Amino acid sequence: MSTLILFLPQAPSGSATAYSYTLTADGHTALRHASAPAPLLPEPARPGGEVVAVVPAAALSWQRVQLPQGVPLEVGQQTPRLRSVLEGLLEDQLLDEPSQLHFALQPGARAGEPVWVAVCDRAWLREALQTLEAAGRRVARVVPEFAPGPTASGGPELFALGSPEDAQLVVYGHGPDQGVAVLPLSAAALGLIGPAPRPGDPDEAMAPVRAEPAVATLAERTLGRSVVLHTTSQRALDAARSDWDLAQFDLASTGRTRALRKAGSAASAFLHAPQWRAARWGAGLLAAAHLVGLNAWAWQERGALAAKQAGVRNALTQTFPKVQVVVDAPVQMERELATLRQAAGSVSPRDLEPLLAAAGAALPAGQLPNALEYTAGELRLRGVTLTAEEQAALATRLQAAGYSARLDDGSLLLRPETTP
Repeated sequence: MSTLILFLPQAPSGSATAYSYTLTADGHTALRHASAPAPLLPEPARPGGEVVAVVPAAALSWQRVQLPQGVPLEVGQQTPRLRSVLEGLLEDQLLDEPSQLHFALQPGARAGEPVWVAVCDRAWLREALQTLEAAGRRVARVVPEFAPGPTASGGPELFALGSPEDAQLVVYGHGPDQGVAVLPLSAAALGLIGPAPRPGDPDEAMAPVRAEPAVATLAERTLGRSVVLHTTSQRALDAARSDWDLAQFDLASTGRTRALRKAGSAASAFLHAPQWRAARWGAGLLAAAHLVGLNAWAWQERGALAAKQAGVRNALTQTFPKVQVVVDAPVQMERELATLRQAAGSVSPRDLEPLLAAAGAALPAGQLPNALEYTAGELRLRGVTLTAEEQAALATRLQAAGYSARLDDGSLLLRPETTP
């Protein structure tokens, strides 16, 4: 999907604050990477694109708590009661007042089990999101730069970032709870992450190390081992693929908004993401096959209909050779048959005698009209009064004889169901 990923600055946000951003079309490859103030940030290019804000590792603290049973944790149930529970559990572990902090629970958290809680300054995060929204870049998700949990290597991993003057070492997937720690990039901090590797240790026995280009040399010198270069764009793409969303409690979107964003993101991913390319080809081929099949079926139906119409026209012209131009074969044939009946002196269903016979056979006993009117195939019987049941029975008997009847202006009007 088309995604704008930006890092939230740790300084207070303003209209002139520069945001480091990465623009991607599929969530895996960076199209552009730069820095710009909020009003000048690019927009996701495709429908369903989203803006993802990344909270720097140094702006978050991670706390491990066990929620009591009975606390609702589903989406949309992050109530003030749940926040009060978190404040009570974390009060002794935090340096700041809980009311000044923002909390976010890990995805899939369950009551009665240990869960991770991300903690950051509430006013700082709210101000950053409001600044982006005022610039027309409404944030769909807020993700951590690094999150606790298992790593790709299955063990702890290290990441060196920052500048040579203020270099930091992020350790994630560390310890029994696979937590995240942010330390200064110095020899003194290495003792906090376990014993230092001895010369000659195989690389696979040591935690993988990635580093930004600006601090790669410093990291190699401090850690005494080689590092893998990892750019800011790569780190942004990795963070955006996280399941975390720190926009919870008072910063959470409504359920309908989340559903619409999720649907738009899923549609955009299906249309553009490379992992869905085979599915898109399959769907396209299936649609093409259906289109070809429908056209073939329609062509056959048109051919069958044309053959039937030709047969009707041939029957008319062969039966009545004087008809030279066929406009509506059934109507013209009915008219020709009516002409033949008149020439032979026979009656048709439109004549008075058949209409009177049908009316006499269908009318209930004792129902006699006091006046008759006949005009051009229609017979009007005046003075006939029928109940709803008698009218239904009359219509059924007349329909079986090929006639229809209806009450019109206090009289009963009969006519043939087929009109030449």
